[in-house]
Amino acid sequence: MLKGFFHVPKAVNEPVKSYAPNSTEKANVLAAYKEMWNSKIEVPLYIGSEQIRTGNTRNMTAPHDHKHIVGTYHIAEKSHIESAIANALEAKTKWANLAWEQRAAIFLKAAELIAGPYRAKINAATMIAQSKNIYQAEIDASCELIDFLRYNVEFMTQIYNDQPKSDSLVWNRLEYRPLEGFVYAITPFNFTAIAANLPASAAMMGNVVIWKPSDSQVFSAKIIIDVFKEAGVPDGVINVVFGDAQMISDTVFASRDFAGVHFTGSTHVFKDIWKTIGTNIHHYKTYPRIVGETGGKDFIVAHQSANVKQVVTGIVRGAFEFQGQKCSAASRTYIPQSLWNEVKSQLIFDVKSLKMGSPEDFGNFITAVIHEGSFDKLAKYIDQAKADSDAEIIVGGNYDKSVGYFIEPTVIVTTNPKYTTMETELFGPIVTIYVYEDAKWAETLQLIDNTSEYALTGAIFSQDRYAIEEATITLQNAAGNLYVNDKPTGAVVGMQPFGGARASGTNDKAGSALNLLRWVSPRTIKETFVTPEDYRYPFLGE
Repeated sequence: MLKGFFHVPKAVNEPVKSYAPNSTEKANVLAAYKEMWNSKIEVPLYIGSEQIRTGNTRNMTAPHDHKHIVGTYHIAEKSHIESAIANALEAKTKWANLAWEQRAAIFLKAAELIAGPYRAKINAATMIAQSKNIYQAEIDASCELIDFLRYNVEFMTQIYNDQPKSDSLVWNRLEYRPLEGFVYAITPFNFTAIAANLPASAAMMGNVVIWKPSDSQVFSAKIIIDVFKEAGVPDGVINVVFGDAQMISDTVFASRDFAGVHFTGSTHVFKDIWKTIGTNIHHYKTYPRIVGETGGKDFIVAHQSANVKQVVTGIVRGAFEFQGQKCSAASRTYIPQSLWNEVKSQLIFDVKSLKMGSPEDFGNFITAVIHEGSFDKLAKYIDQAKADSDAEIIVGGNYDKSVGYFIEPTVIVTTNPKYTTMETELFGPIVTIYVYEDAKWAETLQLIDNTSEYALTGAIFSQDRYAIEEATITLQNAAGNLYVNDKPTGAVVGMQPFGGARASGTNDKAGSALNLLRWVSPRTIKETFVTPEDYRYPFLGE
């Protein structure tokens, strides 16, 4: 084994490329998009050293053109999940004992593969599979994923470097063991970076993983798998399975070796997972780690001192980027009466200027929502708002799924601060506004805190420092990520560790060392240099 106190490259955030007209990166990503659009891929299960084709397949289509098939993926049976668990446990000893710098090198290589030869591919796949425009794909599938990989290596070394005090008589050491068993990673459709980070962060700390990507994200997940393979992740360390979520989870949670779940998805599903783990708790070797980031009903609140253009930009970007399909997306907004007319006018103007269509056209800000189920849910709430006397749609409100699942960016204004779209997570391009009396600023802050079960993100717009402080204190439990004079989306790895509490999750802060600490089980070692040979203490001399 090599000897030395090794230093990893200093983590830096990956610069976001512009994709300006006539740029090399624009040409590259459009070429990759065209090639992938006109091809069909087949995605097997990845279990140990095998690529398993079960013959039971489902189609992968693009949300903005749902009749266009870009590939198929294979569905696992229970026996495949059991095989994945066995393969993970077989790989565990060798992987856990691999020197940390060797693990670090694998994921640092993965970061540079994405930054270089895979950048256009992973961005194009995300544009196709999740209907992200190029900017949303770039900041997610490339930059955020690169940042996760680079910074997690640095965070890992910081954790290992945190050691207890010793003296001349005793050497105290703290080692950070991987969990005893395997980790189950369940990832969402909306962020390619999250899909990669949930299994990778646990694996980086020496764990083996069963990874179930979202059915709606398998197309871009295939690029992640290719990157991990080329970077050198050994067989059996990250096993990838697709199919019935209930069956896969039930099989995983029935294993005595289940050691933890890394989850991003709906609050309802996460609560069911927690309940199942609790029911099975007497069966497990250890208390499983339960880490989850779930829903949000994220707010923007403007003070009467706020800059109107900044508020409107925060609403448009915060609510409508990636069609509002971010757990951090602005979904409920509180505007003072004194600013409302100006905000309303500017907001309607800006929303009407948003272009909608395929992400292949770089002029489109808005594309499609992820699937028909999401489309139908959003259309139902829009129709309800049209019918309700305490709600008014001031812009948007149209939808069409004949070609793709397109929902117009929609702004609802309500006179009822507890109107359904002020409280219910929609996960689409719909934002609801409540106009409050300027004199009721403090009362409105209390309203914001008490309206939602969620506590993920929120934004305060104000030029008054006293108002900012008041809002920061009053809303201290209402958001795990609070933004001052900025939209409530776009947390950057290493800068804004991400996560919320209440019904929004366990707040284990992805993009920081706090998350990686959940995937280790520390052991303290005390070594005494001169060992006592007589049990008698001096006080016994009497």
